[in-house]
Amino acid sequence: MAEIRLQEGESLENALRRFKRKVQAEDIIKEVKRHSYYLKPGEKRRVKQALARKRARKKIRKEGSFAKERGANNA
Repeated sequence: MAEIRLQEGESLENALRRFKRKVQAEDIIKEVKRHSYYLKPGEKRRVKQALARKRARKKIRKEGSFAKERGANNA
C-alpha cells in the first residue's frame, strides 16, 4: 500500500505528484489491471508470447538503427 505523509509547508500538488510516483514505482496500477479480469491459461500464454515477439522486434529495430549510425560515423 502506497502511503505518503504531507510534509510541513508542502503543497497538495507536490504531495500528489510524490504519491503518483510511489504508486508507479510499486507497480500498483499494473497489478490492479492484471487482476481486473480473468485470463484463461491459454490466453495468458498467447499474450505473453505476443509481448515477447513485440520486444524482439523492438530490439532488432533498435540494433538496426545503431548499425546505421556507426556506418555514418565511420564514413
